[in-house]
Amino acid sequence: MFTGIITGVGRIVAAHAQGSSSTHGKRLTIECPPTYLDDVGLGDSIALNGACMTVTTLDAAQRQFTVDISAESLAKTAALDQTGTINLEKALRANDRLGGHLVSGHVDGIGQVTYFAQVGESWELRVLTPKALAKYLAYKGSLTINGVSLTVNRIQDTETGCEASINLIPHTVQNTALGTLKTGSHVNLEIDLIARYVERMLNSDPQQSSPVEP
Repeated sequence: MFTGIITGVGRIVAAHAQGSSSTHGKRLTIECPPTYLDDVGLGDSIALNGACMTVTTLDAAQRQFTVDISAESLAKTAALDQTGTINLEKALRANDRLGGHLVSGHVDGIGQVTYFAQVGESWELRVLTPKALAKYLAYKGSLTINGVSLTVNRIQDTETGCEASINLIPHTVQNTALGTLKTGSHVNLEIDLIARYVERMLNSDPQQSSPVEP
């Protein structure tokens, strides 16, 4: 589990194919900020732009670690198949502060940036989400974009999806990789975990979901 509060900005410095066909995944080498890996061990979970990955090799002296990402995961996420700047978050500890919201690290869909510009001291980010995710978005609700826990300020349903408008304060732009986005960029989306369960409960058959009596 994660919180959507980015703990470091890293960079994918290499993306090596694990085979010659499209059914093969890739091995990513990620470079981290100084001391970021001091408390990380093999097998630990780290979210890369909101996608939960497992540390497979570790070189703290070089500030690098690797993850293996399957072809399926590559097909369901954005910008994890190439070099570039990414958001990093270590897995939540039981005694950590929950500064954002509960995030599973499982990408629900890929969105596209439709607008990104500075407004006053802040920035407005608009993302067109897939139509299937529209029902999970709400005014003042939570949405994870590239691993960052954000609050939706406005939603607009369209024929092709739902455009979510978000305000980014300077601290978020300066301390995450969201500042590198531009119109047309593709981003990883994760809907609010609570919204997922509410939708399931509202659409389930009470007769079938009742506990079985002994």
